[in-house]
Amino acid sequence: MTTRDHGSGRSGSGTGSRARRRLPRLKIALAAAVSFAVAGTAAQVTAAQPDETGKQPAVPALAWSDCQDGFECANADVPLDYRDPQGKTITLAVIRKKTPDQARKKGTLFLQPGGPGNSGVDFVRGNYAELPASLRDSFDVFGYDIRGVGRSSQVQCWDDPTYTRAITAAKGVPGPDAYEPAVRQAAEFDQACQDNAGDLLPYVGTEYVARDIDLLRQALGENQLTYYGRSFGSYIGTVYAAMFPDRVRALALDGAYDPEHYANQPYAYDRPQYLALDGAMSRFLDWCEADQATCGFGDGDPRAAFEKLKADLDTSPVPTANGGQANGYTLVYRILFNINEGKVIWPSLGEALRKAQQRDTTSFLLRPPSAASYDFLNPNVVVECTDKAYPRDAALLKRQVTANAKLAPLLGPALAYGPPLYDHQHATACAQWQGERISRYDGSFRAKGSAPILVIGNTGDPDTPYQDAVALSRELDNGRLLTFKAEGHTAFGRSACATDAVTSYLVDLKVPARGTTCADETQPPSSTPKVTPPGTTLGELRNGVNERLDRLGVLR
Repeated sequence: MTTRDHGSGRSGSGTGSRARRRLPRLKIALAAAVSFAVAGTAAQVTAAQPDETGKQPAVPALAWSDCQDGFECANADVPLDYRDPQGKTITLAVIRKKTPDQARKKGTLFLQPGGPGNSGVDFVRGNYAELPASLRDSFDVFGYDIRGVGRSSQVQCWDDPTYTRAITAAKGVPGPDAYEPAVRQAAEFDQACQDNAGDLLPYVGTEYVARDIDLLRQALGENQLTYYGRSFGSYIGTVYAAMFPDRVRALALDGAYDPEHYANQPYAYDRPQYLALDGAMSRFLDWCEADQATCGFGDGDPRAAFEKLKADLDTSPVPTANGGQANGYTLVYRILFNINEGKVIWPSLGEALRKAQQRDTTSFLLRPPSAASYDFLNPNVVVECTDKAYPRDAALLKRQVTANAKLAPLLGPALAYGPPLYDHQHATACAQWQGERISRYDGSFRAKGSAPILVIGNTGDPDTPYQDAVALSRELDNGRLLTFKAEGHTAFGRSACATDAVTSYLVDLKVPARGTTCADETQPPSSTPKVTPPGTTLGELRNGVNERLDRLGVLR
């Protein structure tokens, strides 16, 4: 962790929006003699406010330098712990590209990727050229790596070999005794986090991220924030608005979270996410059965073929070129992320499944996670375990995890009983989390008095369910919902209708009329990309090769 010490010890502990109290270390017994340790603060602990003496953190000075292709990069020193705003700092990597016509500039547009774990620096660099011209003409485009991610003191719990071993041992079709080993493995992950990143863990929660954004806003000379955040970036924007409602100019929150469930009722957040993912896979398999000529997978019964393929790969994994192996879990892992592309990927997904049946390693579904994936997955777990208050109840954990596996039979069991990786696999780790949660935000999420905030949701989103966007639009004091009737995750760049609405809102503050719905998703028969590198499919091109780059949609 890159920190600098600017002062002495803590000057005050601060208070949050809910009462804080300290719990002793507990041991909770599970079935089959499995146990896990719980330490630190109670589930109700909230983030501390800045120093009670009234001292304010210094606005970082940004010394910009050229970092190729017209981009400028800098480092921003912000407080590690906002209870001690003039103490140790953590360095955040930032990037911007200035609009060519500075005289017509409306301000700075913050772009926030999903995750947690994706690099905001890479997000801006990789997506700038695809932004609508009116955004590039109206704003300097800015991004940064949030604390604990990428170039901003990357969190590492498990190293690459440990993650590889865990994933190699995981199954696409776990056995009946999979729960207790999953809990033990999650406890091992938690301990590795404490051993390898314990000094940083308490400070990576989203309240502190929102405070960082407010300092960066000031460093850029902006009176108010203009912001586009997708997926987890939508939650960061929600927390910012809740904390600083008067500093909001325009916030577009795409693929939105239900913030109350996410932060304070995480089991209520998890269940719809399992159902949404399995629902998306089920709708793909229904399409595949109805259009076998385009899909090409399953010989008339793609659902049965998928179940058999998972089991066959578990029984007899496929050796990969780098000396690893791909099994049923590899298949589920790749589907988890690639199905976010929506209907446009369905023909490519059918082709990749057919290749997997043939044990053809050119299928992107037979590509095990790489070291680049682990750079994303480590902080993904850590940030959410810091943000989310899972009850410390072993029996409840078991009921919830096993129920989710049963309710989402296509992909749920592999995820529920797999190692700590992505959202669905966080409960076993977060219910045992030993770190303090002093930087998490627990509400209120109303953002009372803010300017209008645009919330975007997809009716068939497999990652952030549509009902979450509906809930957020209602939770916000001044929220407005834009609906995209589509499969896939997020709308900006995937729908001309939604992209135009978001752009008009960010540039000219034009809020879509209530009830506005977009329904222009690209359909499967016309989904073949015009240009792809030899030997690749659409899904492999976008989500199989460059695993660190969060990509906005590209209209086709």
